[in-house]
Amino acid sequence: QVQLVESGGGLVQPGGSLRLSCAASGFTFSRYAMSWYRQAPGKERELVATITTTGGNTNYADAVKGRFTISRDNAKNMVYLQMNSLKPEDTAVYYCNTIPRTPWGQGTQVTVSS
Repeated sequence: QVQLVESGGGLVQPGGSLRLSCAASGFTFSRYAMSWYRQAPGKERELVATITTTGGNTNYADAVKGRFTISRDNAKNMVYLQMNSLKPEDTAVYYCNTIPRTPWGQGTQVTVSS
């Protein structure tokens, strides 16, 4: 079955960087566009970034454009989210998923605080 395992979260100061990773298994990874979502406390889960099957096209939410970069490695069945210039409002649990969506993984917590 589809399995998505996120990692790389943690506590970082404002202005810092983190790189999130998502290990995918149970499906033909290279055939699926992928996405990153996040859910802050008390808020709806929101789409952060998407990437096409080959990685040739990416899209970002306005709130993260210019600071976050989504990428993928089809040979390793991995998708990544490089997050730079982090802000306190980026604090959330981050999830990866396929497009169209499949069951969610456990996510990884990102906390931006001084």
